[in-house]
Amino acid sequence: MLSVGPNQENKLLETFLITLEALGVLAFALSGIIEAARKQFDLVGVVMVGAIAAFGGGTLRDVLLDRRPFFWVEQEFWVWALIGVGLVLPFFFRANHIALTEKAMLIPDAFGLGIFAAGGTHLALVSGMSPMIAVLMGVITAVAGGVLRDVLVNEVPRAFHDHQPYAAIAFAGGWVVVLLGYLQTPEYVDVFIAAVLMVVIRLLSVKFKWELFRWRYL
Repeated sequence: MLSVGPNQENKLLETFLITLEALGVLAFALSGIIEAARKQFDLVGVVMVGAIAAFGGGTLRDVLLDRRPFFWVEQEFWVWALIGVGLVLPFFFRANHIALTEKAMLIPDAFGLGIFAAGGTHLALVSGMSPMIAVLMGVITAVAGGVLRDVLVNEVPRAFHDHQPYAAIAFAGGWVVVLLGYLQTPEYVDVFIAAVLMVVIRLLSVKFKWELFRWRYL
């Protein structure tokens, strides 16, 4: 049986995390582009909303963790990729008569939630944060971009008002990353399992309309 040395495992982890972050950026960018297109924004608005959705949470995380340069500055390729996607997708949607429904936006949003929450938690743990702070960093990474996206399109952020589990999923998923770390499994396995769990649970909550407890004020 072939064994994987520490150097190989570190390279595998780095490649996995970069790939995961790229997928998260594209997922949230797609959610922002769809939402802006639904609101009939022009091309500049579509690209801007996509960029804020994709980079907002990770940028706020990097500010709080005092990380420089920001992840999207360090990997400039994704900025150009986002601009390209934002310019092309609206024409693609129109040419193929794709209906830009709210559910169409929620699917990539679910993938972005799981990927960013797991990746943000792991990054904070590696940076020396305590488990609780690391989990909160994961929640911020996953939620902030979507909140900013909704504000820009003049909507009350869904994370705050639709009563379906969103930030709660990110919070619970972050603890999955923390707990799996105690099992001494490879770090990329911990992040992958947590991300998949969060994506699946979020998609199920949307499909079956699961709701959290509603507060009733007198």
